[in-house]
Parts: sequence; structure tokens; C-alpha cells
Amino acid sequence: MPDPMGDFSYAWPFYAAAVLGYLLGSIPFGLVLTRIAGHGDIRQIGSGNIGATNVLRTGNKTLAAFTVLLDGGKGAVAFLIAGLFGPDMAVLAGGGAFLGHLFPVWLKFKGGKGVATASGILIAASWPAGLLAFLTWLAMAGLFRYSSLAALVASAIAPAYVWYFADLQRTEMAVFLAVLVFIRHHANIRRLLKGEESRIQLKGRNAGEDA
Repeated sequence: MPDPMGDFSYAWPFYAAAVLGYLLGSIPFGLVLTRIAGHGDIRQIGSGNIGATNVLRTGNKTLAAFTVLLDGGKGAVAFLIAGLFGPDMAVLAGGGAFLGHLFPVWLKFKGGKGVATASGILIAASWPAGLLAFLTWLAMAGLFRYSSLAALVASAIAPAYVWYFADLQRTEMAVFLAVLVFIRHHANIRRLLKGEESRIQLKGRNAGEDA
């Protein structure tokens, strides 16, 4: 990883990787898809979040599934394309894509909570670790019916999976992702501690907050 205060003629490709990753990650697929489908502005529905959980509140499961795939895909694509130029580039582009999803410039830096995008980045960085993190989410969601709790547990344990299957650099990236996921879920954490968090509804719409 280059010194950010070092020679710009050497460091600029790394800055470019982070910026391009950010721009890709900042594409608000949930907002775009719901508008195309005629549901209006997803930010005016439910929790106001642009992620798949809130898209599901439109009643369109297909739209929510595409949102998950595209939000995860943009993180994976950023990591994989930048990875063609080296592991440092990959980590910077992946981190940039994640920041772009959380704080998109087009939406006044008010984005999603990053669970799908982080999953895509983890799968691209180390597919066994990403798969285990996803299975952890499924297990926690199935046991406790809290989407937010499942996301928090999966994010917390993901760095251990990455450390086992990959290397220190990608593990540090996984820690970075986990910390931001926890920060973005601060309201959910408060509700979980108070016993006020909404559970996953197996039928119908879930009126609670996003994961």
C-alpha cells in the first residue's frame, strides 16, 4: 500500500481505484429500480432506506432480489476489476465501493446500511469466507428472526473467516467493513437492547427498520 502522503505520480492510480470504486458503489440501485418499476421514491416508503429490505416493502420480491444482487454485485465488481492491477488496488476499490453505498454523493451522502454490498466484497475477496458469513446470517436470522442482529453477528465474525481463508490485508478490509456496518446499525442496536426491534415477518410486509 503506498504512502498517501508520498509521491503523487506513484500514488495516483491507488487514489483512482478508491474514487472509481466509490462512484460505482454510490449507484443507488434500490432507488433506481423502484422508480423504473413505478413505485416512486423508495426513500418515501417504510424506513426511507435505499436497501433491499426497504425495497421489499413495496411488495415486489423480485425487485428486492435484484436490489440485493446489484448492491452486492457492485462491491464484487469493484474489488475484482481493481484486483487485476494488484491486491492493494482491490482493497482500495472494495473499500471505496462500500463507502459509496453508505454515503452516495448523489443522495446527499444518505445511503444504505451496506450489508449486501459488504457481502459482495467479501465473496469477491474470499468466496469461502463470504459464503460462511452469508450462512451465519441465515442461521442467526432463522434462530432469532432479527435481520439486523443477523447482519451484526455475520459482520463481526466475517474478519475471522477472512483471516482463516485469506490474508492479513483482506482481513483488515473485513474489519473496516464490520466497523462501518456496526456504525450504520446504531439505531438497530439501541432497539435490540431495548427489545423494540422488529422481527422478520415470514408472511406479509415487515414494517420494522432495515438490516
